[in-house]
Amino acid sequence: MTEEQRGRVKIETSQKRVRVYLAGQLVADTARPVLVWEGPHYPTYYLPLADLHAKLEPNGSTKHSPSRGEATGYDVVVDGASAPGGALRYHDSPFSELDDLVRLDWNSMDEWFEEDEPVYVHPRDPYSRIDILASSRRVRVEIDGVTVADSRSPRILFETGLPPRYYLPLTDVRMDLLRPSQTHSSCPYKGTADYWNIRVGDKEYADLVWGYRTPLPESLKIAGLACFYNEKVDIYLDDELQDRPHTPFS
Repeated sequence: MTEEQRGRVKIETSQKRVRVYLAGQLVADTARPVLVWEGPHYPTYYLPLADLHAKLEPNGSTKHSPSRGEATGYDVVVDGASAPGGALRYHDSPFSELDDLVRLDWNSMDEWFEEDEPVYVHPRDPYSRIDILASSRRVRVEIDGVTVADSRSPRILFETGLPPRYYLPLTDVRMDLLRPSQTHSSCPYKGTADYWNIRVGDKEYADLVWGYRTPLPESLKIAGLACFYNEKVDIYLDDELQDRPHTPFS
């Protein structure tokens, strides 16, 4: 395993088998993927060229990274399909580990697998952990002074790098104030979330509440529960008002 930290870039070889598909065709199959933290929140997969099953056709584009140098853009071509701009290569990067690797654009591919399980949104970070714990602590949520949820049976989700999230039974939430939203989001650890808007008085707050109806197996404890953004509401934990955390969702 190699690991290097320079600026905000960390590089580490993973032991997982990773497969990538486009239009049902195998693009890559490797047992030596490389995780590259291009930013602080989660890694990206770079895959060995030798384990690529698709063709890379230069498309004349380039992309500059202050840390990784100049990248050349490629179209990814498989039998019957192509992904324009679906790959990048760093031919002369300050990071020599990237020389024989290719970065496939996550959203340009149709399916990603870690071992035999599909993974969504981005690679799982080996340094991120989720713990979901049952609790008897009282969680009360206020918006504009109005109590919109009050529960003594929350599930508290602790996720590396984020504040605790309080998932509450829907029977403890003012469902009469919720309006279904068209918004959905995905997480590689929890699955796909549905959102609600919430109306308090004459004001409606968009996408303030979310829940996972069918979460991934590792997060089944939060199935069918509702969560509010700590950053945007007043949460009382055992009757003590909590500070609003500052996160990318603030």
